[in-house]
Formats: sequence, C-alpha cells, structure tokens
Amino acid sequence: RENVERRAGSLESSDRDFTLRVQRSYLDPQAFRELALAKGGDGYVVRLGDVARVELGAEERRNYYRSNGEPNVGLGIVKTSTANSLDVARAARAEAARIQQTLPEGMRIFVAYDDTQFIEASVERVYATLIEAGVLVVAVIFLFLGTLRSALIPAVTLPVCLVASFIALYAFGFSINLLTLLALVLCIGLVVDDAIIVLENIQRRTDLGEPPLVAAKRGTKQVAFAVIATTAVLVSVFLPVGFMEGNTGRLFRELSVALASAVALSAFVALTLTPMMCSQLVRRHEKPGRLNAWINGRLDRLTAGYRGLVGRTLGHPLLFVGVLVLTLLASLGLLRVVPSELAPAEDRGAFFVSVNGPEGAGFDWSVEQMHKVERVLSQFVGDDQPLERINSRVPGSWGSSQEMHTGRVTVFMKDWSERDIGTADAVVEVADELATIPGVRAFASSGGGLVGSRGQPFQIVLGGPDYQELAQWRDRLLARMEANPAFQGADSDYQETRPQIQVRIDQMRAADLGVSTQEIGRTLETMMGSRRVTTFVDSGEEYEVMLQATRDDRAEPADLRNLYVRSQTTGELVPLANLVTLEEVAEPGEYNRFNRLRAITIESRLNPGHTLGEALAWVQQVVQEELPEYAQIDYKGESREFMRAGGTVVFTFVAALLIVYLVLAAQFESFVHPLVIMLTVPLALLGALIGLAVTGSTLNLFSQIGIVMLVGLAAKNGILIVEFANQLRDDGMAVRDAIVEAAAIRLRPILMTSVATIAGAVPLVVAGGPGSASRATIGVVVIFGVAFATLLSLFVVPAFYALLAPYTKSPDALARKIARLEDETPQVGGHA
Repeated sequence: RENVERRAGSLESSDRDFTLRVQRSYLDPQAFRELALAKGGDGYVVRLGDVARVELGAEERRNYYRSNGEPNVGLGIVKTSTANSLDVARAARAEAARIQQTLPEGMRIFVAYDDTQFIEASVERVYATLIEAGVLVVAVIFLFLGTLRSALIPAVTLPVCLVASFIALYAFGFSINLLTLLALVLCIGLVVDDAIIVLENIQRRTDLGEPPLVAAKRGTKQVAFAVIATTAVLVSVFLPVGFMEGNTGRLFRELSVALASAVALSAFVALTLTPMMCSQLVRRHEKPGRLNAWINGRLDRLTAGYRGLVGRTLGHPLLFVGVLVLTLLASLGLLRVVPSELAPAEDRGAFFVSVNGPEGAGFDWSVEQMHKVERVLSQFVGDDQPLERINSRVPGSWGSSQEMHTGRVTVFMKDWSERDIGTADAVVEVADELATIPGVRAFASSGGGLVGSRGQPFQIVLGGPDYQELAQWRDRLLARMEANPAFQGADSDYQETRPQIQVRIDQMRAADLGVSTQEIGRTLETMMGSRRVTTFVDSGEEYEVMLQATRDDRAEPADLRNLYVRSQTTGELVPLANLVTLEEVAEPGEYNRFNRLRAITIESRLNPGHTLGEALAWVQQVVQEELPEYAQIDYKGESREFMRAGGTVVFTFVAALLIVYLVLAAQFESFVHPLVIMLTVPLALLGALIGLAVTGSTLNLFSQIGIVMLVGLAAKNGILIVEFANQLRDDGMAVRDAIVEAAAIRLRPILMTSVATIAGAVPLVVAGGPGSASRATIGVVVIFGVAFATLLSLFVVPAFYALLAPYTKSPDALARKIARLEDETPQVGGHA
C-alpha cells in the first residue's frame, strides 16, 4: 500500500492542463529499510530494516549449472520450426563472439552444446560419399566399355540429373539436408542406368556393323520402351514414400522428391542426349585395349555359358516355383529374426547421464550427488581420454522448479577423428563406473533420435478409470521389466512418494480467535513461498520485492509451529500451532492425462544389444498377460513413431507393389507379363534381409525405405528381359527361343546397371564418421538386394516367362488384328 504509482486525475487552469501522478515512494533497497511498520509505546518507530534483512540480489538459488566443474550460467537457444538449424547456429556463434568483446576481464562466453556440429560433420561426410560414389560408378562403366569416350556418355548424366534434383527441391521449398543428400548418393547408381541401357544397345548394333548414326536411332528406338518402363516403375515406387504420415513421413518426403525428379530426368537424358553423344563418340570396328579385350572375352564366354544354362533350366519350371516358395518362406523367417527399431543409433558426439533421487529430495542433496557423478566422469576427460566436456545441471529439466530430485549431465566427446571409440562404447564404460557410486541412481544413454523426441526411447502409456488402478497396473509392468535385461532404469511419471505437509485448520478455534483461513494461508505463503508484494524501478529495470523467512527458519516441518498470525478482532498475534495440525503424507508429484484419459507413462532406456522393436513386442505380450481387457494402451515419443512408421512402411510397400503392377500392366497391355516381372521382388527382399542379418544391422526406417526402393530396382532387370523377348516374339520367334535370346543379349546391360547401382551404394557402407549408421543400413539393403535379385532373376524371369507366356498372344497380335480388321472393313459415312 505504501509503494504505488498511479494516475491521480488532472488539473485544469484557464491556460494550462496538468496530469497528476503519484510516484513510487521506494526506489532502492535503502528506502525499503526505512519503511515504517509500527510505533512502539515509547514512541520508537519500528522500521522494516529493524526486523528484516533487506538486500538486492538474485532470487533464492534453485538451479545448478556447471561445465567441467566450473560454475556457469546456461542460455538455451531453440530455433523455430521453419528456421534452418545451421543458420541459427552460425548466427548464435557470431552473436556470442560479439558479446564476448563487451564482457569484463575474466568472464567468457562459449558454446557448451551445439547439435549442428553433428549435422555439419554428417553433411561434409555425405558430400565426400557423393564424390566417391560418382567416381566408382564411372570406373565401373569404363571397365565394361573400355574407352573413356564411351564412359563419358553416361557420366554426363550424373551432373545433369543432380542439378535437376536441386531444382525440384527448390521448387517444393525443401532444403539441402542429410536426407536429401542421401537421396543424391542413391541417385548416383540409378540415373546412369538408362544411359547405360541405351549406350550398350547402340554399341552392340555398332559392333554388328551399323553406322553410329543409324545405330543411335535404331538402338534408342529398340530400348525406348524399356527405358520408359523402368523409369515409370522407379518413380511410381518413390511416390508412396512421399505420402508417409507422421514426423518420419515429412522427413522422407524430401528424399522421395529428390529421387523421383533425378530418375525422371535420367530417362529424358538417356533418350535424347545419350543417342546424340553416341552418334558422335561411338566408333565402328574400334580396336579394343588390352583391358577391354580381356573383359569382353570374359563377358562373351559368360554370355555363351549363360545362354546354354538358361536353355537347360527352362525344362524344369517347377524347380523355380520351389525356389520362389522357399524365398518367400525364408524372407518370412528372417523378418522374425532380424531385430527392428525406429532408426539406428548414431554416434552424435554426445551422450547424457540422468541422475534421480527420491521424490522430495532437496536442492542441496541433489547438488551433492551431482558432484559425485562429476568426479566419476572427470576420469574420462583428458588428452588421452575420449571426453572433452561435462555439463551438469539441477533440476534435470530446463525451467522446472518441481524436480529438484533430478539432475542431468550432458557429456561431449572429442571430435570423431580424435578418438578411437564411439558413443555407444563410451556409454557402456561410463555406465559401469556410475554403478559404483553409492546412493546414486545414475543412468547413461545416448540421445538424439530421428524425430527429436523427448524422453527415453521406450515409452508406453497406460490409460484407465482412476489412478489407483493405473498404479497397480504400473507396478505389474515395472516388476516384469526389472526382470528383463533389455530395460535399464524403468520408471513412471506417477510416483506416490513426493512428501507433502497437509495443514488442517481448526475452523472453530480460528473463528473464536478472530483468525480467518485467508490470513493463515497468506502468512504461510509469505513466510514459506516467497510472495511477491510489490516492485521498484532502478535504471529503467523493474525488480520484484519478495518476502520470505530466512532459510534456517523454514528448513523443517517443525518450523511452521514458530509462525504467528494476527487476530482480526483483537489485533494480537496468535501462534499458528494453536490453530492447525500438521500431517506429513506422500502424494504423487503430478497427475497426467493422455488423449483426455487418466494416464501413467512408463519409460525406460534400452541396454546395448536390445532394440526398440524387441522391447515393444515383449511389452505387448506382457500387457495381454497382466492387464485387464479394458486397459487402454498407447505410446509416446520414439515408441509412438516406431509403431506408426511400421504400419506406414508396410502400407507403402504394398502400395508400391500395386502401383508398379498397374503401371507395368498398362505399359505391357497384359496382366501376365507384369506378374513375371514382379516375381523378382521377393528375391530382392530375401537378399536385403540376408544382408541385414549378416552385417548385424536392424530393420529400421532407413532399411525399410531401401526395401521399398528394391521393388523398382528388382523389376528393372525383368523389364529388360521381358520387353526384348516380346519384341522377338513379334518378329516371329517362338516363346522358348525368344526368352533365351533376350536373356542372353540383355545379360551385359543387366550386369552393367546392377554393378553400377551396387558401386554407387558401396561408399554408403564403407564410409565411417558421423551419420554413418543410417547410411550404412540403406547401403546394405541396396547392395545385397540388388545383387541377390540380379543373380536369381536371370534364371527365374526366363523360367516363368516360358511357363506363362504361351498362354498369352504375341504383344503385337492385337495391333495386327486391328490393322487387318481395318483393311477388311469398308468405310462408312463417306469419309475417312
């Protein structure tokens, strides 16, 4: 009441107007010390400074932040959803450098945590992988063709199609990021395929004696249908990927646009630029070099042997039916064996340690525990150690004042080139040391999921009618999880252990003494809760004025009995102990809801060697065994994304199969020929799963996207064989002879395109560094899937074509029938 500032009306004279404002009475701490509270019987004025300590300072310390053992003040910068992470990080670093110049001596500002360092390092590694893939693909083309002139023709396709991808990304408003760059690496082995098919056919016709110009025209026309068909299939495969839902869908939408745009343009280049260059650069009767002669000789012998082997195997179609059935069964078996997760764990150069104490533990207790954790972690910091910096804070969550029993340590490792172990290995070593600290629950885990979810990777939500029953369900699940070695540090967000003192007021006695409930609550709030009573302004800054008891006077529940409240009837001070009873109880720290249901969330880290898919499959089984049917189960964070992405990818895979089949049916004007081509997909799937099992990889979002891509990549070989066999049938050749000849002639381009695709994916697997786990996974799928599909499709496609094609007419039969009917049918109506 004594420190207010407000307008008080105005004064008007005959020639001037004045506004009235009552100014604040107290403008600094000294003025507050002189605030008169009461007047004693002897006339002495009791002032605030006589009964209280008045000081200007920070609010009571309720947070702790240190870096490598030195006290710090942390400032977190969070970018908006539309901002570019790298731009924000660069701007923040520039601003920090500018502020450093204004700081007093001995004070410095530095970047304690920057997640974009991983992004920048990953982008640089992908750029290098892009170059390596391009070099390998061009080298493969040179080995098959033998001359630099011929190798130059498909090599020109690379920069043209990559530029087209950048244009498409710009048109859609996408940025250059890890996924779009990964798409460009995958493009390296795909965009040259069409050019290789056209070039090889022109080269073959030139070797048979046609002039280069004629060979370019006829050769391009001969394979134009196959080029368009393979391109349409690949683009149609990528389209469903762009419609995936959720956070993962938004991420992979950019990947699908980059791939589809590059592949689409590659067909245009192959049918326009490639024939033109072939007509100028391909030579007739050119004497091959020693390397080229050696390779051609081996390929000729391979083609001759393959021709004879295919001819012999066509007599045993049931053998390949059995092979296909065994392939499907083996794929289903491997799907149950290969572990699954949302995304592979990446070495992001940092990991985290969570420290938890009992509910209600105080700030000082938590700080003491953090010192113990810091001492253990400091053993791993040094010139010959993998860690660079340790940042610790209490409470564990930014901005939370209710979780003083928690702490969090962010551990930064040295640059990837300066250490021999990865983050996962460091987490294991640190976890072993943390387990030796008595009285501390500290768990180390690597963070940073694909979708940037908060919390632990495993998060299951229990929903039900009331919290008491939910707590019983929680206890059952936690007991089972503690016995499962996959889980580490399982806990829930509903704990009935937070200490609470309930103040029960004797209403009758309080009324007799003239003390209101409001006055009791106000006294407790003032003395215990740091009540804001007013503000004052100094140098343009407004400061809050807080009232509270000293820390020693509010340390124990018994201190509440030392408080007094004033009677409104007598004006006397009444001991609070005469009016209230105190009861210490344990209550939950918070009550949460999920989708409007009362809910408890159980979360846990996963021990090394165990995947999220394994954990979720196990807990679903336990839920069926332990919980009633009316229990509501849902998931949060990375677990929710995993469940959503798994169903989405299955739908995408099925949609890709259906779209590819319909596209091929429209192009071949047949339902049988597309079926023969699509039989190569199970072969590629089996190869991909074998690759994941052999390399110890997981079935994750990246490997699943690679499997969807294999639908188009596997169909490509079948298209080349079936389409050329159809041409030979149109020329009058028998079905059996047509498929044998088509398979033999198309062997070389099939090998060239498959080896080029594999060569483009090799750098994804062998390149290390940041982000390598995700790249290696999709690389393994492409390499093993393409290799397996190529080897088996060379026999499976001819066998099933020979088995099913006799039940179809020649592809050109319908056109010939229409032409004959037109010739036999007279014109009506007088004009054509």
